[in-house]
Amino acid sequence: MPFTYPYPRPSLTADIVMFGFDGVGLKVLLVQRDVEPFRHAWALPGGFMHEDETLEACALRELYEETHFTPDFLEQFHTFSTVDRDPRGRVVTTAFFGLMPVSEVQGGSDAADARWFSLDQLPSLAFDHAEILRVAQSCLRERIYFEPIAFRLLEPKFTMTELQHVYEVVLGTQFDRRNFQKKMHASKIVAPVGERRVAGPSRPASLYSFVSDQYRTLKHSGVTFEF
Repeated sequence: MPFTYPYPRPSLTADIVMFGFDGVGLKVLLVQRDVEPFRHAWALPGGFMHEDETLEACALRELYEETHFTPDFLEQFHTFSTVDRDPRGRVVTTAFFGLMPVSEVQGGSDAADARWFSLDQLPSLAFDHAEILRVAQSCLRERIYFEPIAFRLLEPKFTMTELQHVYEVVLGTQFDRRNFQKKMHASKIVAPVGERRVAGPSRPASLYSFVSDQYRTLKHSGVTFEF
């Protein structure tokens, strides 16, 4: 016979902030809810945790069910427990953020639709998801200074201009091209791949890749990456 607890047991959910870069700006992946509450409203992907799974497994499952995405990078960043954040009852959510290049997306079985939205053109969001997104953006800006996570927003081969643009859109500032490239080359975590890309009337740009082995070596040696 199941044990009956003498006190309330809040429900647990996982919500996912998937950031994407389309070469121009930073975007976030939203789903259109197909059920109440907030039916037809836009929201972050997410849902209730099953009793036989971890929060991380819940986040991955919900993201796949609603968007058909399985990200290479997903990290927990905050727990939101405001008492009245969910009209269905006492619900505590743990939020994750992920990074990826923007690609085509479609709504899954648990969502009416799924789309990438520019951060400066967001619809009204369900629940407290606007607050979750705000905290996620702050976390991303802080982390990008001390870990080379910006590379996860790019394709495996990228130009130095594309990499600089990622840092600029995330941090909301502009960098001198020469100084930026000097800093990246000095870090030794980027390397040319021996290929060039033609983009418009300008001369072909050299392509680079992230040297993950070099970063792991630096990290193991106690050398901290700092942009």
